[in-house]
Amino acid sequence: MTNTVVVGTQWGDEGKGKVVDMLTARADLVVRFQGGANAGHTLVVEGKQFIFHIVPSGILYEDKKCLIGNGLVVDPHVFFEEIDKLEKAGIPIGPERLSISSKVQIIMPYHKAVDIARENAKGKAKIGTTGRGIGPCYEDKVARTGIRAVDLTEPEVLEEKVRAALEEKNFYLKEFLKTEPLEAGPIVKEFIALGEKLRPYITDVSVELDQAIKAGKHILFEGAQGTHLDIDHGTYPFVTSSNPVAGAACAGTGIGPKHLHHIVGIVKAYTTRVGAGPFVTELVDATGDYIQDKGKEFGATTGRRRRCGWLDLVIVGDSVRLNGLDSLAITKLDVLTGLEKLKICVGYEIDGERISHRPVSLKRMSACSPVYEEMPGWKDDISEARRLDQLPSEAQAYIRAIETLTGIPASIISVGPGRDETIVVNYPS
Repeated sequence: MTNTVVVGTQWGDEGKGKVVDMLTARADLVVRFQGGANAGHTLVVEGKQFIFHIVPSGILYEDKKCLIGNGLVVDPHVFFEEIDKLEKAGIPIGPERLSISSKVQIIMPYHKAVDIARENAKGKAKIGTTGRGIGPCYEDKVARTGIRAVDLTEPEVLEEKVRAALEEKNFYLKEFLKTEPLEAGPIVKEFIALGEKLRPYITDVSVELDQAIKAGKHILFEGAQGTHLDIDHGTYPFVTSSNPVAGAACAGTGIGPKHLHHIVGIVKAYTTRVGAGPFVTELVDATGDYIQDKGKEFGATTGRRRRCGWLDLVIVGDSVRLNGLDSLAITKLDVLTGLEKLKICVGYEIDGERISHRPVSLKRMSACSPVYEEMPGWKDDISEARRLDQLPSEAQAYIRAIETLTGIPASIISVGPGRDETIVVNYPS
């Protein structure tokens, strides 16, 4: 396997975790390159469900090294909670199996306080943040006032930064957001202790990856969320605070673009999104309820009900361009089983004009109507299929339509939640 990047092509929740888990078998290292604990990757292995927020999905393979890149923001509490859960499940985790970049930005208590208070103050204008401090932490990173993992290992530096940050944050919390300020002393004490616990895991991820590349090892780059939640290219402001596009794999880990060889785009066989924002193909009817129920469409991080709709190839087509996709991994195809008719959105119509790309203006996007191609559905259970020719002809036609309309071949088809419920057309190469 070459060095491969896995990205979501929709609004996240496409099933990246399962694909990463499967591709890990052919990789030597797995590295996450952006996002925070607002992302949830769900895996089902031998009937057991695992949900990861920070730890890369490849951690279930005991002979693989997993890395957390500098493009993330990390809550140390969540980091150690995930390690504890894995160890209780009989999967031992130590620094030899999992490392975190010394340059990672650390989510502090004041980030969470600001996140929650700010969202509550917006009322009906909420953007749907998870309240985990992701956005405020990225804000401090850009403002050059953030706290990095390396700072947790230097108590004097940490205390100086925390006290400086709270001068501003407490004024904002108390005077503008009308909530309680925070004390510096307890925070400093808590995070000095966390720093000592985290110290063995801290490394220079860029250097480790460079050494691995020179040794001829294969690297799998794992993204979180989806392309249309990208802070630059998504449905702004209903987006995340980082760049989930493939190009961020370089900035978020510290390697050059020539080392990225294959980009896999994950496409859910229908479309979902969590929270607010325009959704052209959304189904607010019995079909939408059917997909939501059968697909168990609830957020892995928040438990929120996901909005469901027909497959939107306008947004997937934009993702092809934004990521430079080489192949598609089509997930949750089995969820569509039982529907008599299926629809694929092949364009938008606005003011009598047909367009093939998502408008940047959310006002214009909200005014768009979907242009559909209709296809017959299938009733047969497809979860046992392991080759394309074992699928019903209607399911095969659905896959071919996606390939034709996007111009990108499918390399992987998921026909169930389990690791083995997968059709591999071609491994990324």
